[in-house]
Amino acid sequence: MKNEPLFLGIDIGTQGTKTVLCDISGRVVDEEFCPSKLIRPGNDAVYEEPDDIFNSVITTIKAITERNDNKDSIAALCLDAQMAGIMGVDKDFSPVTPLDSWLDTRCRDYTAQIKERVGDAAINLSGGQIIHSHASKILWWKNEHPQIYANIDKFIQPNGFVAGKLCGISAADAFMDYTFLHFNVFSDNANLKYNGALLKEFGVEESKLPKIVSPEYEVGVITPEFASVLGLPDGVKVIAGCGDTAASSLGAGITKAGLAYDVAGTASVFACCTDKFTPDTKTHTLLFGRSVCDGLFLPLSYITGGGLCLKWFSGIAGKSLRELDEAASAADCGDLTFIPHFSGRTLPLDDKVSGAFLNLDFSADTGSLFKSVMESVAFEYASYLGILKSSGAITSLECVFGVGGGAKSAVFSKIKADVLGTKYVSLKNADSAPAAMALLAAKASGYLSGTFSEIFSNANIKGSEYDFDLQSHIGYKQKAERYLKLLNGYSDYIK
Repeated sequence: MKNEPLFLGIDIGTQGTKTVLCDISGRVVDEEFCPSKLIRPGNDAVYEEPDDIFNSVITTIKAITERNDNKDSIAALCLDAQMAGIMGVDKDFSPVTPLDSWLDTRCRDYTAQIKERVGDAAINLSGGQIIHSHASKILWWKNEHPQIYANIDKFIQPNGFVAGKLCGISAADAFMDYTFLHFNVFSDNANLKYNGALLKEFGVEESKLPKIVSPEYEVGVITPEFASVLGLPDGVKVIAGCGDTAASSLGAGITKAGLAYDVAGTASVFACCTDKFTPDTKTHTLLFGRSVCDGLFLPLSYITGGGLCLKWFSGIAGKSLRELDEAASAADCGDLTFIPHFSGRTLPLDDKVSGAFLNLDFSADTGSLFKSVMESVAFEYASYLGILKSSGAITSLECVFGVGGGAKSAVFSKIKADVLGTKYVSLKNADSAPAAMALLAAKASGYLSGTFSEIFSNANIKGSEYDFDLQSHIGYKQKAERYLKLLNGYSDYIK
């Protein structure tokens, strides 16, 4: 009797690569993690070597196949990846540049140029914001390293690089799925194409950009050479996949309008699902990206170092996150306010903002300091939600589903419920992205039928639920408004 098919889901994140082996129901059979190698040489540079990224995928898959006797049942794999960074490959699909991380800000002068020359016109078409992402990074290579730029045949993302290399494609077949489009202001997101006029305005050849595909696009099959290295059977299909935030939302069951999700990871990401495409040209805070579900959008905003701030405080306090959670549960922050923008404010973009504790006094202790870090993230989320409601993108919020390490914290989750005034549900599987990619691989390769809503129902993955307290919500509403005033005043002061 033939074994049931199995599928690999791969998440190429900032902190590392996680690969899971799942059955057709989405149950995780095995998993493996390989930490990333972020390189920070100074001068605002943050990057990763493409070979390190590729090898992290090889390492995690091999570890899984070596432990599982039923590896011959693996039928397909799918990948997601961090979204705002880019890398360049030549005609033979060999790396020409490192992956410029989304944390890399060397391109800030070109971000300013785009903002000054085209501003809201680019936002209206791309749905994104003019931040340090694809377009700015492309212009940085074009102007700062013209010889390297000349050798770049295509600018792509990490999952596209790994998938293409596994299948042995050339740069002519390089791709980017549509969930990345809002990070490239050279795009026309609503029409699933690039903005030819804007590319011409900045002298960027459209031929250097990959073809735009669906997340369900079949890239090919793993080459016999790599199949042998990985311990996989012949004919394993490779599916394009999507951006990591889109993957997390899919795994969380965010497949209809009115649901929201919180990715409480390295970055703190908050998004809602809507069927409306209404780019934010008023506050320049929201990125209007596409959902994996065609026809739905995921307007979102994020704090570059939300989770990193918690990790930073844990380090200087000399206490574990669990110990700090316990201390925060009984703490009262009073007027203590934390500013979490250690690397500058990303949305709206303001590189001059930095992190800070405001209104410190002698009553501050470890618990209140840590709780104020948590509250700052929730206050940012409240501002995003306010923008979504005022723009008409959503009328009401049914529930927020939380994924990522931060969603494991009862204190953090309850703060978010009280600040946002809605139910908050932490999912059983905090890392929803890789398992979602495994199921997407099953669907796209023909092994699984049904709609995305049916396949990715969140009914069976709900963990702890937190209802908001009305009195706490009223108090937090005032504190959230005060937080924005302090943030904007602090921003003006340091300028």
